[in-house]
Amino acid sequence: MQKITPFLWFDNQAEEAVKFYISIFKNSKILGTTRYGETGPGPKGSVMTIKFQLDGQEFVALNGGPHFKFNEAISFVVNCGTQKEIDDFWERLSKGGQEVECGWLKDKYGVAWQIVPTILGKMFQDKDAE
Repeated sequence: MQKITPFLWFDNQAEEAVKFYISIFKNSKILGTTRYGETGPGPKGSVMTIKFQLDGQEFVALNGGPHFKFNEAISFVVNCGTQKEIDDFWERLSKGGQEVECGWLKDKYGVAWQIVPTILGKMFQDKDAE
């Protein structure tokens, strides 16, 4: 079990969002689903939480209602080894969302992503500006 698990609060699209994300990332799957009972903000039997993995990283998605919205204060960085990989993630994650700049985008659910080449960190640390 990993020590820290990102927890994503959706209005009522958790299941849809999880299916979208696992269709994009390899080595991804749904690990478990809980449903609302007699009480809770969601209708009885509707999805409350979904535990899932994206490329081996565990997450939990919650249908918690419209109380909170995503913003750029939290984002997920996707490190890419090739331009083809960058282009693929960019195209798929930004579809229906918003392309920002400098590798940033918001997907159709409002989650912020940074699609970056793995070499970027080395480039920022290199003393040779070129």
